[in-house]
Amino acid sequence: MSNLIQLSNITRSFKIGEVVVQALRGIDLTINRGEYVALMGPSGSGKSTLMNILGCLDTPTSGRYFLENNDVSEMEDDELALIRNKAIGFVFQTFNLLARSSALDNVALPLIYAGIGKTERTERAQAALSKVGLADRVSHKPNELSGGQRQRVAIARALINNPSIILADEPTGNLDTKTSYEIMELIETINKQGNTVIVVTHEEDIAKRAKRIVRLRDGIIESDTIA
Repeated sequence: MSNLIQLSNITRSFKIGEVVVQALRGIDLTINRGEYVALMGPSGSGKSTLMNILGCLDTPTSGRYFLENNDVSEMEDDELALIRNKAIGFVFQTFNLLARSSALDNVALPLIYAGIGKTERTERAQAALSKVGLADRVSHKPNELSGGQRQRVAIARALINNPSIILADEPTGNLDTKTSYEIMELIETINKQGNTVIVVTHEEDIAKRAKRIVRLRDGIIESDTIA
């Protein structure tokens, strides 16, 4: 297995008024291509900060972050935006869909930023929606879909650029138990097809579906176990 992600002595601090809060305190972490990893920890453990750094939504205060052998810890905002669009597919608890756009247009959105023409965008978005079982819902808007269907649209959008990593932040947080199970089955299938999956969760049953669980507490890695 080849290294996809390598974090070396990552720290992240925030200044709140006169107080400096250390959110991450020297994180060392390697994730290989094709792994399925759960990031766990109580509120305030640093897991959201770590997810933002992994997703190139934030940069570390110190330390190095290599993604596909690129040192992203030194990149400018426009370079980070390119990496995000090309290498990382995001799935959020709140779905983050455009309310007035169809499922097809929501899924195709990253391709507009990538400069892909309309015909190819439509073909690829339809294929992605088929992959998540929504071939018959392409023209539906988010308010015409169930919570589980909306999350499937979000997953299709995350897959559209064939990213190296799917980063899912509490992907079942707004779903009932049955729908949560279906979404996690879908995420498992995506991992089996070759995508590296990182799920951020505070739910033990969701984490246990991953093949590796990294637990954070007080900004450090408390344990890193193969499930």
